[in-house]
Amino acid sequence: MRTVKIKLKPIKSQAAELKRLSLVYIQQANVLVQQAISEERFPKVTSKDIEADIPSVLKNELIRYAKCKHKQFGKCVFKKPMLSYNNQNFSVDEKAIRFPLMMDGKTKKTAIKAVIPEELFRVLSRSKLGALRITKKGFHWMAQISVYTEAEEFVGDGILGVDLGILCPAVGVVASSGKTQFFGNGRQNKCLRRKYKELRRQLGKKKKLNAIKNINDKEARIMRDINHKLSRQIVTYAMENNCGTIHLEKLSGIRRTSRLRGKNKANLHSWTFYELSSFIEYKARELGIQAVYIDPGYTSQTCPTCGERNKVEDRNYNCGCGYHSHRDRVGALNIARTI
Repeated sequence: MRTVKIKLKPIKSQAAELKRLSLVYIQQANVLVQQAISEERFPKVTSKDIEADIPSVLKNELIRYAKCKHKQFGKCVFKKPMLSYNNQNFSVDEKAIRFPLMMDGKTKKTAIKAVIPEELFRVLSRSKLGALRITKKGFHWMAQISVYTEAEEFVGDGILGVDLGILCPAVGVVASSGKTQFFGNGRQNKCLRRKYKELRRQLGKKKKLNAIKNINDKEARIMRDINHKLSRQIVTYAMENNCGTIHLEKLSGIRRTSRLRGKNKANLHSWTFYELSSFIEYKARELGIQAVYIDPGYTSQTCPTCGERNKVEDRNYNCGCGYHSHRDRVGALNIARTI
């Protein structure tokens, strides 16, 4: 199961109704939680007991939502306006999402224009859909849909090793043949990070906190898009080379154990390696490819030919046995061959 986000483009009247419904939804959920706190148990209510001008499907959903959150957290207050629908009350078209709204005083299933890429629509079409949540982020209305996908059958006996880095975001090496592919542009990513860091510094001097938040969101969206594209390229490369398994580095705790200093340490802390790994993992799972996490210790120092460890100071790896290659390629090859 994963959650996909889709940008909505409602017309003015639809946006006004979404705003009204989301505010009423969260207000009524808070009323139920406060009642549960005062009575020391969640009240037995149905949609008929909710006195609000919203569709009955939303009344049922807000009761479930409030009950679930009260059971999980006890005393809580909902602040962010939202709407939720179960999978029986909405549908997804190529360019729109349809769900019940109050239009002209009547509840009617309304089509809201949505930005759905072709690849994502194919995934939604062949998957089992879960709940739909509607929220507003900044100036945009967003739809979040839970998607349950079944892995396709892919029979591949090869192994692809992936070394993640900063200068080289990802290097893939096929274990059997040593075929190598470099993915992404680390220098471009670092340039992007520096650009937004300088923008934040300038805005910070002017005390423009909202602008800084918007800059952070924009940077995160750009990096997420880059990671989505990289992960898709890596998984496609694995399929093309008949690799049924992808070996990834187990990098948990790397920020605490790293000995990097200065700007290199700062780059490491802004490096979205976990996000990229998780994207590779779920995209591989959708295609029936297994993702396995490998301990990356000394993989960039160990010679793939003789097993000797050599310290590397630049991007070139040289061993006394005569073997030489790119340092990240050596790491990816050792990761691929690790059992």
